[in-house]
Amino acid sequence: MAILAENRYGKSRVRVVRVDRHAAVHQFQEWSVEVLLEGDFLSCFSEGDNSKILPTDTMKNTVYSLARKSVATCMEEFGQELIEHLLRNNPQVSAAEVAIQEKAWQHLITGGESQPATFVQAGSELQTTHVSRKRDGKIHIESGLADLVIMKTADSAFGGYIHDSLTTLPETNDRLFGTSLRANWIYSSTQIGFNLARHTIREALLNAFASHKSKSVQHTLYAMAESAFASCDEISEITLGMPNKHCLLVDLSRFGQDNPNHIFVPTDEPHGTIEARVRRER
Repeated sequence: MAILAENRYGKSRVRVVRVDRHAAVHQFQEWSVEVLLEGDFLSCFSEGDNSKILPTDTMKNTVYSLARKSVATCMEEFGQELIEHLLRNNPQVSAAEVAIQEKAWQHLITGGESQPATFVQAGSELQTTHVSRKRDGKIHIESGLADLVIMKTADSAFGGYIHDSLTTLPETNDRLFGTSLRANWIYSSTQIGFNLARHTIREALLNAFASHKSKSVQHTLYAMAESAFASCDEISEITLGMPNKHCLLVDLSRFGQDNPNHIFVPTDEPHGTIEARVRRER
C-alpha cells in the first residue's frame, strides 16, 4: 500500500523581459520565474484524475499576463502579486512558492553619456528572490544575489591552521582572495522598499569584503554578515556562500626569475567551500 507523503509541481524557467518605456529613459528587466504549488492533488496521482490540476502551461501564461498588468517595481513585489493570484483562484492549492532570478542590465555609456534606450549586461551576477505563502499563513520573502565574482589582492592572510602529515599548504600573510559570492537574506517585514534594501545590503557586503583585514574566508564572511545587519534593520538572518577561488603562485625560479606575488595561475577545481547562516542577535 502506497501513501502519498508530499508533492508539489509547477513551471520553471519562465523567461520574461519587461521594458518600461518612460519618455526620457527606458528601464529593462530580465527575469527567470519558477512557480511551485502544493495542495490537494492526491486524486491525480492515485486515480489519474486531473480535475484539480492547473496546467503548468497556464502557470506560464499567468506569469506573462500578470507581468503586463503588474505595478510591481521589483521581483519581490511581483512574486507577491503572483502568489496572491494563484491562491485566490485555486482553492485546491494550500501553498505557493515563486522564485525569480534577475540578470543585471545597465544603461550603456558611450562618449561619457548614459544611453537612455541602450543596455549592456553587467557580468554574471544574478539578483534573486524566493517568495512563499501557505494559504492561512504570512508571506515569507528571502532575497539575495548569486555569482558575484569578487577579488582582493591585499589584506588577506591564512595561517595558524592544523598541520599534520598530509599538510602541504604554506602559511601566508599575503595572498589573493577571490570568490563567487552567494548571499540570501530573510526580510522580517514585507512593507519596505525592496530595491533600496537590496542596494544597501549589497553595498554593505562589498564594503566589508574590500576593507576587512582577512585572516580566513570564514573571518571575512562573518564580518560581511555583521555589515549587512548594520546596514538594514529589516533582515533577520543572512546566509553567505563563498567558495575560495584559488590563484596559485607560479614558481619562476627555474627560469632564474623571482615572483614576489605578481604572477599566478587561476584554478577552478578543486576549491574550498565556505558557507554560514548568521542570525541577528536580539
